[in-house]
Amino acid sequence: MTSLIKISLLLAFLASSSLWAQNIQGIATYKTQRKVDIQLDSTQMDDAMQQQMMAMLKKQFEKEYTLEFTNSESVYKEVPKLDDPQAGASWVQVEVVGSGGDGVLYKNLDENRFANKTEAFSKLFLIKDNLEDREWKLEKESKNIGQYTCFKATTTYERTIMSMVNSNENGEKDSKEEEKTETVTLTAWYTPQIPVKNGPDQYGGLPGLILEVGDGDLTILCSKVVLNPSKGVDIKEPTQGKKVSQEEYEGIMEKKMKEMSERYHNDNRRGSGGNEIEIRIGG
Repeated sequence: MTSLIKISLLLAFLASSSLWAQNIQGIATYKTQRKVDIQLDSTQMDDAMQQQMMAMLKKQFEKEYTLEFTNSESVYKEVPKLDDPQAGASWVQVEVVGSGGDGVLYKNLDENRFANKTEAFSKLFLIKDNLEDREWKLEKESKNIGQYTCFKATTTYERTIMSMVNSNENGEKDSKEEEKTETVTLTAWYTPQIPVKNGPDQYGGLPGLILEVGDGDLTILCSKVVLNPSKGVDIKEPTQGKKVSQEEYEGIMEKKMKEMSERYHNDNRRGSGGNEIEIRIGG
């Protein structure tokens, strides 16, 4: 019995090794969903208007991306949407920092680096830095996503929540900034059937392609995988934009967010609003 077990393990190891040695190419399509939870002053907006606003926000956060990948490289970019004829009439406008539709995220796994072309505050940046080394915990739990058997992996990170809150105490309109830190659990589902250490966005480092990942607020789920497409894959590293490191980019964004907070604070002093804005940083 012991010999049979050893032989089985050896065959499994050899099969896995042969898969990793293959020159894999593929295109994976992902869709994103974000949890939207906004509390507004009921005196300014009734329940029906709040529900309409939540539906609009949810729709704006639903995006589609493609990941073109090989064993060692990948390009992740958003699929352009057709213009919504109702968008111009919408009274809700949302801009997510660093989410320009023409953004391109290039990853080089062999060299442990990435290049991310992204637009923020009407400026084009090229963020070049090392890939994050996440400390994944491999779990025993598994499930099927489409035709692929996926296994669970988890990790944790710290996220900062900044809130700008309007107060109307004593009839005076003012605002204050609140900040707190929370520990977030990130859950990923990867499939060894596609043996590349890659995944959507900045995620990767697991023994198989990540088909689903989420942190409780944002979920990224793979809807389609095409292996060895007939036209091949088009992986090119972006070169346009102001070159900055990840730390430099975060510093620039933090400065811009503070400027927005000050502007918001000044607007409130002039008599506008009575609501709360929450900004999450991290991930």
